Amino acid sequence: MVESGKLTRQQRTKYIFITGGVVSSLGKGIAAASIGLLLKSRGCRIQFQKLDPYLNVDPGTMNPYQHGEVYITADGAETDLDLGHYERFTGIETTRNSNFTAGRIYMKVIQEERLGSTLGETIQVVPHITNEIKNCILKLDTPEVDIAIVEIGGTVGDIESLPFLEALRQFNLERESGDILFIHLTLVPFIKAAGELKTKPTQHSVARLREIGIQPQVLLCRSEQEIDADLKRKLSLFCSVRREAVIEARDVRDVYEVPLLLAKEGLDELILKHFGLQLKKPAMEDWQKMLDKVRRAATPLTIAVVGKYIGLQDAYKSIYEALNHAAVDAGVALTVLRVSSENLAEVRKLPTKISGILVPGGFGTRGIDGKVLAARLCREKKIPFFGICLGMQLAAVEFAQNACKLESANSLEMDPSTPHAVIALMDSQKNIRAKGGTMRLGNYPCHLVADSKAAKAYGRDVVLERHRHRFEFNNEYREAFERQGMTFSGLSPDKHLVELMELASHPWFVGCQFHPEFRSSVLSPHPLFKGFIGAALAYNRLPHG
Repeated sequence: MVESGKLTRQQRTKYIFITGGVVSSLGKGIAAASIGLLLKSRGCRIQFQKLDPYLNVDPGTMNPYQHGEVYITADGAETDLDLGHYERFTGIETTRNSNFTAGRIYMKVIQEERLGSTLGETIQVVPHITNEIKNCILKLDTPEVDIAIVEIGGTVGDIESLPFLEALRQFNLERESGDILFIHLTLVPFIKAAGELKTKPTQHSVARLREIGIQPQVLLCRSEQEIDADLKRKLSLFCSVRREAVIEARDVRDVYEVPLLLAKEGLDELILKHFGLQLKKPAMEDWQKMLDKVRRAATPLTIAVVGKYIGLQDAYKSIYEALNHAAVDAGVALTVLRVSSENLAEVRKLPTKISGILVPGGFGTRGIDGKVLAARLCREKKIPFFGICLGMQLAAVEFAQNACKLESANSLEMDPSTPHAVIALMDSQKNIRAKGGTMRLGNYPCHLVADSKAAKAYGRDVVLERHRHRFEFNNEYREAFERQGMTFSGLSPDKHLVELMELASHPWFVGCQFHPEFRSSVLSPHPLFKGFIGAALAYNRLPHG
């Protein structure tokens, strides 16, 4: 029901299920985020969910080279990186109910069986696993959600995806007519030798879905070339999808162009018509202005990201996106130079190539020497520096070794026998080394020191930021650091945990224990990234070399 252009709660949450076919990495996450943005711009309350078929319980321990970054939600869940796309496009906070893996689902069912909750039943994929998948989907059916957008990981035809697709088939039968919309993202490849687009892969992919019992109502056709009217009619005929529901999703230079392209194809109107909704026209003016700024950006700026997972773009996805958000806001044409922290020779050459260095988070000892060296070069040569999580910790290690003259200072994570553990597992009440610790995950408040660079960047006294780490700055060394000019510009409410540190005498030498990249969106760049890009831009205008 619609009232004054807004949905009322006289109806249940409606669901959009997005599946993928032909090949992986077609961009289901971008498609889901774009659809969410268009619906939100019309006044619709939305929420997202990603269902991943792999058997890991969560992405927290997965190799970034295989899976990309681990995205952290405000409530502390370690999730799939696609949740980052959802939040960056829409500004809507996802939760731990926004990502479920097959491993997590199987584990819950098996634990219940072990506890006797299933009363001796034979546990099977159908109905037990599929019922649990449906239970996960139903977690989004709340009064606060008008339309839930659920992305199914993997590709139709994968063995591990079958229980999820079977669950969707059952879910569709159990809901009222008009509650569900299936969107299938597929590839329409261009065969250069033949000089034409081919629809057969899409036909086969839809046929596999129909064998399972799912008929998609919308085709999103990814292509390098224009899909003309004749091809759309052919896809409509052979895939049993209405002609107007065959949507072109052509390759773009910038993923943030996708929502407007889908709107031009009429996808949001089609979705509302399917659900019987009439909402206001989309308010996309700010989005268009952002894209115009991207096109007009002319001032060149090069920032180095020094990390150990440089070989895969998705390993630091949110970092790169947050840098781009701040660069667009500043009208800068940004070049990101990705440098392996294991390549010390390349790190040493950086001062002549760049206007700022960012050292991201991570775990383990591999590549830490390059990160420490990057922090030292920035500190001594007054190059803007931004250290995030482990990046901050290793900047503290470098400062202890070279500014405070504490020989062999290190993090307990890197050297358990160090005589000066400036980074340690901490007991937050007693400020001493602890023998064990657990991850700090999700949002924690941070109180900012007045007149610090951080406080000026944020424009407020208290902020909430997302964490993912075990080790903290060791308070035994606070005074030694302060004597050498280090300011601890952000602290936990009880003042026991260091959240931010900076050098007042430096143009921008800032380290934060949290992960600000997870709170940056394209229309609202994170203040610390904006401050870093601003400092790099000022440095870029100075004579140096």
